[in-house]
Amino acid sequence: MATIVTEEEEMTHNGEALPILSASAKNMQIDKLLAAPLPTYTSSVPGSYLWTNVAFWMCRRVSSVQFRTVSTTSKTQLQRDGAGAMCCGWHTNGLMDPLGIFLQHPKEFVVGARHDLVTRPLLGWWTRRLAVQPVVRKAELLRGGCTEEEAQHLNGRSLLALANGIAHGFGCVLFPEGTSHDKSHMIRFRTGPIRTVLAAAALAKANDLPLPHLVPVGLHFRRREHFRTDQYVEFGEPIVLEDSMVSEAMVDAVREGGWVEPSSETVHEIRDRLQTILPDMTPNAATWKEHRAVHLVAHLNARTNGTPLDTWQKEVHAARTVRDTWPERNASFPPEPLSGERYENASEAAEILERHGLDGRDLNQSGRGLRRANLLRAPLALAQTLLFLALLPLSVSSLGLQIALGRLLGDSTDEGLDARTSYQFLAAFFGSLLVWPIVALLWTVTLWLNQASIADMFSLSSTWLADAGGPFVVYFLCFPLFWASGKTFAWAWDAWVDTRKAWKRRFLNREERTRLQTLLRELV
Repeated sequence: MATIVTEEEEMTHNGEALPILSASAKNMQIDKLLAAPLPTYTSSVPGSYLWTNVAFWMCRRVSSVQFRTVSTTSKTQLQRDGAGAMCCGWHTNGLMDPLGIFLQHPKEFVVGARHDLVTRPLLGWWTRRLAVQPVVRKAELLRGGCTEEEAQHLNGRSLLALANGIAHGFGCVLFPEGTSHDKSHMIRFRTGPIRTVLAAAALAKANDLPLPHLVPVGLHFRRREHFRTDQYVEFGEPIVLEDSMVSEAMVDAVREGGWVEPSSETVHEIRDRLQTILPDMTPNAATWKEHRAVHLVAHLNARTNGTPLDTWQKEVHAARTVRDTWPERNASFPPEPLSGERYENASEAAEILERHGLDGRDLNQSGRGLRRANLLRAPLALAQTLLFLALLPLSVSSLGLQIALGRLLGDSTDEGLDARTSYQFLAAFFGSLLVWPIVALLWTVTLWLNQASIADMFSLSSTWLADAGGPFVVYFLCFPLFWASGKTFAWAWDAWVDTRKAWKRRFLNREERTRLQTLLRELV
């Protein structure tokens, strides 16, 4: 019988509240989960070669529209071939977290994910083609989603499949927190990723393959819930596994198709090493309010030194320096709040900016007030907006449904802000696959039926459609035009956001402006 707990009992054995489950996460279909395809390890990709490449090509197209800027750095050169890699990051932005790692790392990945991603309509079809392995979390088990035996069997099957993939040189992403959340710092680390990479090491050792390594990954979003936000993916120094961490008993067991758990001392040693590295690659702030204050101080320091922070990547590292060198800061896990008069001033100033949708980028060169609009950017913004307007009929027909659906699902989801952009991404991804072929057909038929009127209107030859290659060429030409209309929409959105911020800087309430200038002078 499945285990049922009441709301009062919904605590882990560590005294922490279980994560709130969405309706989708509560809907467990154990038969479908057990029927999920296993990865293959002899091919260049663990799933379908065709559909994997189609999926990631589409993901790159959608990401280029969803994010305004994307950058990545790595402490060591990332290798496509060679030893497998277990990537671990903090988890605050739903599907966008693993996707950011997938698209920036050169390896192909075996993927483990929350169980409902394999059984959802549409999405499940794709995840099965990518050989995504479903995982049941403790929260689903304790709330009666399945029996403990079913969960152990499914998780054991999935984690062994992931470990095999890592051992054979693929990458993998697992999040040590075990759930996506909305805190400004990491929460308690689980041991699942560590046990999985040790299992991979045992499999690699049994098959005379190089031992895998564990890669801490910093995932940085300027505002994770915003369309056209900035993304920075930071790969840290790998934690290299040593032969001594993998017992001969483990190697002998996996060689014979069995399994022996790694020693708890080894698991906790690696987990603790990861826990000393990874939080520093996150905001690691007591609150988001504190995070905003630290970033404001970073901007002020940069302006004082004559080196403004003109990229999100630079801002992340500058804010980290401010945070780590804050007077009397007590490094702990989770972090203790910053204190002092300087912090109070920075926090108040940052919150004034936050109320009006502004931040440290909106300060003037001296850092003592707000900057004026940069009129040199106006011609480019105007050109981008005019191009968007020229393609507006294509944008509305090809993107209107996706935008409305993404907004509706993102704003009404029961999974919180950390799932908002995931739904927008999925609406764009599946909308392109399902809506565009129909819209392209409608445009082609419309042009075909009205070709005489169009010829008269634009003084074209009566055979202009045939001269253009006929209806089939027109049909396939629609797709790059739809893509171009999406890019122009993103550019027009950027121009609108920049114009709105310039307006807010110009007409900020006098009382708040005066108070902000006073605080900034004291900080500078």
